[in-house]
Amino acid sequence: MRKKNARSLASWIVILIFAVFWLLVTFVPFLFMVITGFKQKIETIMYGAFHMPSKFFPDNYVSIITDPQFWTYFRNSVIVLVLSLVILLFISACAAYPLSRFHFKMRAPVYALIVAAMSVPMHVTLIPVFQMTVNTGLYDTIWALVPTNVAFATPISVFILTGFMKGIPMELEEAADIDGCGRYARFFKVILPLAKPGLSTLAIYNGVNIWNEFIFAFTLTQSESNRTLPLALWNYQGQYSTNTAMIMACLTLSVLPMIILFIFMQDKLVKGMMAGAVKG
Repeated sequence: MRKKNARSLASWIVILIFAVFWLLVTFVPFLFMVITGFKQKIETIMYGAFHMPSKFFPDNYVSIITDPQFWTYFRNSVIVLVLSLVILLFISACAAYPLSRFHFKMRAPVYALIVAAMSVPMHVTLIPVFQMTVNTGLYDTIWALVPTNVAFATPISVFILTGFMKGIPMELEEAADIDGCGRYARFFKVILPLAKPGLSTLAIYNGVNIWNEFIFAFTLTQSESNRTLPLALWNYQGQYSTNTAMIMACLTLSVLPMIILFIFMQDKLVKGMMAGAVKG
């Protein structure tokens, strides 16, 4: 009994050590970013990046918050995020439903093609996507970013949602069918409500990626009025100098919406992951 308790205690100590280590790995860079945002520009040049500020200088955050251009970037990011997630989740649910519930001839090849699309690096398609955007007249608009985000996030979303929907009991659909629900009614009234944990998980996962997307936003937009929040950092660097303190302050303000979103939706994320694990 003592040996068992000693092993249990040793296991908890090891877990605690790894947890503290992971906390330091994830929290220290964020803390460094926030503190650097309170420095003056001259401090980052004279004393280095890891020197504590002599006194907290909030003007960096104030100047960014009071800058109308920052809120233009923020508005564009919100529009792109909301539209991309709505379209992405709807398309993924519509694709995952027949792949998980029906048996048809092309089911396996279509599913294999979707899984194979997950291995395509997005940067390989940068030039074709740019040419397509120019040809369709969407270049230098925020609307060019929505289909791009949806296209690259669809394969993994369909893959995850298909596995989640397979765990929904068929008896629920059969009961709805007996009550007179058609195929579309079963999808919207039975499957979608039960798939909310999976959809919430995908919304958080893809939302962070879409919010932080840089390369396509930089390539497909040019004017300041159509750029998204990750590109706001370019306003604080020049050809021969970089305002590190302002960049860190801008980064802090940029990640705050995602942190707040995660705080309010972390229970749904955990429920979605646990539900998928149990039903799978």
